[in-house]
Amino acid sequence: MLLVLLVAAKLAASAEDEVRAAEKAWADAVKGRDFAALERIYTDQLVYAHATGAIENKSEYLGRLRSGAQRHDGVDQKSITIRTYGNSAVAHSKMRMRGSRNGSPFDDHVMMLHLWVKRDGSWQLAAHQTTKLP
Repeated sequence: MLLVLLVAAKLAASAEDEVRAAEKAWADAVKGRDFAALERIYTDQLVYAHATGAIENKSEYLGRLRSGAQRHDGVDQKSITIRTYGNSAVAHSKMRMRGSRNGSPFDDHVMMLHLWVKRDGSWQLAAHQTTKLP
């Protein structure tokens, strides 16, 4: 029984490390405007909910990034908690996000919730939600 628990703990730690790496890849791709990477990272059914209350799907959000209407110059993670559930995971972070939105600069401190799903051996982002912090 102890061996089963140890193996389960190691698998959970491995999945957590994979999601942590996926979070970093997402932040790097957003800052770097790496649209090819973002196409792979986001699921086709992406729900992208902004702190403003706006909700976009994958094509809408990527369109805003491509056009420059949304630009992220800084995506800095202050803390993160990851919980895995088989082939899905929740990442809850406190972030500082800087850039411009519709030509106006922003410098937001937010809580961010990401829902990751593992498909064909890769973690993909299925949902994003941010809430502004004071």
